[in-house]
Amino acid sequence: MKLVIIDYGAGNIKSIQFAFKRLGVDAILSNNPEVITSAERVIFPGVGEASSAMKMLKKSGLDTLIPTLKQPVLGICLGMQLMCNSSEEGNTKGLGIFNVDVKRFSSAVKVPQMGWNTINELKSNLFRNIEEDAFMYLVHSFYADMCQEAIASTTYELKYASALQKDNFYGVQFHPEKSSVVGEQVLRNFLEL
Repeated sequence: MKLVIIDYGAGNIKSIQFAFKRLGVDAILSNNPEVITSAERVIFPGVGEASSAMKMLKKSGLDTLIPTLKQPVLGICLGMQLMCNSSEEGNTKGLGIFNVDVKRFSSAVKVPQMGWNTINELKSNLFRNIEEDAFMYLVHSFYADMCQEAIASTTYELKYASALQKDNFYGVQFHPEKSSVVGEQVLRNFLEL
């Protein structure tokens, strides 16, 4: 299987690559539109700050390419947030794939949310063979509101969308590559979509 991880300078790419290697798939790192378009599966990672990550996407033209992709695409953490309409982080306009805005947790809770938390209200084949209340590893200060495209929820201060889906686009707020056996199952399910 040809799996491409979009390499635009804002990803925890190595841990994602190692996670797929454990599943027997050698992921290609690339920011080349032809390589990305010809992939069977695409991972859109992201760690860091939304506005600077979006600048890097625009610089390479990937901001216009990603929404046109036809194969299954999985956004992870900031990758998922950049697929939304906008983010309060750096007042950033997103790719608009998911019709939801990304907001900051209030100062009433410890930010970032860092560590293990449960995912609930699981919908979609992305969560095949995964139980309700399964634990995933999260590190984030911003969240996507619950919306029509939510396929999983998590509660931290409030209930938010910890996974989204629209057509061939999927997004997860948690890090499947750091979430042990359950996270590995999410990646396996993504490969089998």
